[in-house]
Amino acid sequence: MSAVDALLDDARSHITRYTPDEAAAAMRRGALLVDLRPVEYRWRFGEVPGAIAVSRHVLEWRLDVTSEHRLTPLRFGDRDQEIVLMCNEGYTSSLAAHQVMRQLGLGNVRDVAGGFAAWRAAGLPTVTRLTG
Repeated sequence: MSAVDALLDDARSHITRYTPDEAAAAMRRGALLVDLRPVEYRWRFGEVPGAIAVSRHVLEWRLDVTSEHRLTPLRFGDRDQEIVLMCNEGYTSSLAAHQVMRQLGLGNVRDVAGGFAAWRAAGLPTVTRLTG
């Protein structure tokens, strides 16, 4: 097993992974869905309505509930607010979910198994932004 596969297995042993349907239900309950995919992927394949796009390289700043740079839907100091991370296929989001839980002390971070590709394959809502 490669080092990164071992890292991924370890991360997934510490997080809860949602199916796309479970993630959609979490959003209806008030969870924050964070889309980690690059902008090019969102333009090309679409987005989940209501998701907030955050580049992976600034994720910790946006999810730190004690920071003035946090996402505005996050309540200051609320380490238990449900946050669901989604990438394209569910790899980056697993690693990121475990990392931010451990490093920022967040207790309710999940990811979407299969990512956006699984969300779309499940027939859940997506929107495409027109450019130009």
